[in-house]
This record gives sequence, C-alpha cells and structure tokens, in this order.
Amino acid sequence: MPHAELQPDHPDSHPDSHPGTTSVPHRDSRADLAHPMVGSPKSSRAGHAAPASDEPLAERAAQRIAEESQAVVEEITTVIEGKPEVARIAVLVLLAGGHLLIEDIPGVGKTMLAKCLAAALGARQHRIQFTPDLLPGDVTGASVFNQATSEFEFRPGAVFTQVLLADEINRASPKTQSALLEAMEERQVTVDGTTYPLSEPFMVVATANPVEMEGTYRLPEAQRDRFLAQTTMGYPIAGAEVRMLDAQTGPVREGDREVVDSVRARTTPEAMAQHIRDVRRVYASPPLLEYVVRLAEATRTHPQVTLGASPRAAVHLVRAAKAHATMDGRTFVEPQDVRAMIMPVWRHRLHLTPQALSRGAGAGDLLDQVLRTTPVS
Repeated sequence: MPHAELQPDHPDSHPDSHPGTTSVPHRDSRADLAHPMVGSPKSSRAGHAAPASDEPLAERAAQRIAEESQAVVEEITTVIEGKPEVARIAVLVLLAGGHLLIEDIPGVGKTMLAKCLAAALGARQHRIQFTPDLLPGDVTGASVFNQATSEFEFRPGAVFTQVLLADEINRASPKTQSALLEAMEERQVTVDGTTYPLSEPFMVVATANPVEMEGTYRLPEAQRDRFLAQTTMGYPIAGAEVRMLDAQTGPVREGDREVVDSVRARTTPEAMAQHIRDVRRVYASPPLLEYVVRLAEATRTHPQVTLGASPRAAVHLVRAAKAHATMDGRTFVEPQDVRAMIMPVWRHRLHLTPQALSRGAGAGDLLDQVLRTTPVS
C-alpha cells in the first residue's frame, strides 16, 4: 500500500500552517481528520490532568517532545554505556503510557536502567524487591487500625510513586504479581472497597530473570500482556564495558552514594505527563489501523501459534508506533513505525505450539514471517 494512503492531510501538512518550520508535504487528500502521590479516593482526582484535546498534534509540539526525549536518552547513556537502543525503548514506552519488562540474566544493568530513567525524569521512584514471601499488601498498601482514633486508615504501599521498579518480579508468587494488575491497567489501587488514584506519570519497570533460574515463577499471561514492551540488556561491547568499569570503580563525587546520583534531571514529571497525552494526538489513519488488525489476525490464525496477539496487544502496538513517530519529530504514523515496534511490543505475548518450539522456532521468527506475508494494503 503506498504511504500516501496511510498519512494524513491535516494542518501540519501545509507550509502556511507554521511559518518558519519544516513542513510535511501533502500526502493524501482523502484522509480524514476524525480522531477517535496518594490523594483522596477516586471521587476527587485533584491534580490530575484535564481531558486531552482532540486537535491533532502540532509539528512544533512533536519536535519539542523529540528533543526532550533525546535529552533523557543521552542522560541515561552516561551511565548505561553502549546501550542507547535500550534507553530509547524505555523512554518510548513511557511516552506511550505503558510499562516495560526487562528480561535478562543478573548483573547486566536492568535495575540501573530503571534508576537512571527515574533520575533523568526528575521523578519519584520506589523499588520493590520481589521475593517468595512478599505479600500483595506490601505492594498496594493496607488499611491499619489506629488505636488513637479507633478507625482504620490507609497506609499506601510502594506502588504510589511515578516510576516503580519491580525488581526480579518473577521471584514472587503469582498472587503477589497480580497485585500490580489494577495499577498497571487503570492507574489506580482499590483497597477495602476504596479506590485511590496513582500519580501521573506512572510507569512500572519490571526486571525478570530467565525462568530456568532457581526460585523463579513464570509470569502469568495476564501479567505479561499488560507490559507494553519487553526488551533485554545483553552484554555491553568491550569498549563500553571498559568505560563502565572506569566509571563505577572510580571516585564518587562528594555527596553522591552511587553512580546513578550523577544523573541530572533533563525534564520534569509534569512535562512528561503532558507529552504522554500529546502522543495520543498523533494521527494514525484508518488504513494503518486496518494494517495493525491484519497483523494481529495473522498471529491468531497462524498454525504454529497457540496464543496470538490480543486486542490489548494491538492497542499497545498503535500507541508504541505513535510514540516512535513522535520521537522522530513526526505528527503522523507510518507503516515503518509499526514494523519497528512490533518485535518489542508483541514478542513476549505469543505462545508457540510444542511442535514449533521443538524445531527451535521463536516468537521473533514468527513475527518476521507475519511481517513478510501480511500486506500493508
């Protein structure tokens, strides 16, 4: 399908719209502009943002988001040496309003990445070390009886923050893992019948060790499906590892306790919360949405797949594609954005048949095949 059918004819497409800025050429005259900390309980969401505008995102706003996002990525890579693509995917997931799952062996910087992200955002950050004896109330909080007032009062758990590091999430029982489901999907926590809204932005960065390692539980499908994207760290290249050794074994600045303390805030949580709302205004044409649906259907009907991409997975792919376009400074989504994001967004959700697994096939191989065989138009 020609790109012309997948790109909009909106105000940012005309040179007169923003004098002095780079314009996006006219591409499709047929395209339509139709777009589809603990506070009080949810009855009052004071401090939360007003409803987002239905207007398409302006090119200037997209450029501003791209520049600010790149600054955050560059700040993270001052500590996470040689992994700019991992830092970029972490920022992209945040802009898409999602959560990130990092699966890899111990010691490659998973926890450090989450800490650096929070520091570069200037955001509040809590860490939960998931263990077999961790209880759901340790995550969400609990109602505690106050003898002085003879009343129960809510004591918030670690989930009431802006960036939550769920370290080694698959070492806790599935019951405790499920305590995050409502927070991840609805940005709220319900305890004893009372619902409490979470701060904006709110992002879970979960680290997981390979399931073959001792003392790990497999993440339930419902939990994995709520992570917008999954990535791995991998070993650094030799040069980056040398720089890392020098930085992390050398002198620490006075007042710093660890290397992450040197990370400077390059934005604010309030600015990122607005950017997340703005990314939703990036234009995705109806033909492009139909392309995503065809990709999802191809995974569901594939003979080597027992569990394909869910409707939530399709939603997450479109949101990730919008964030990818915005980080490139564009106000519309192209097929290349979808293709660039399908691996990290869908790879961790697919379940292959035992026959496919016995032949050494992987979810990445299957998605490559789906991309090759699914037409854009």
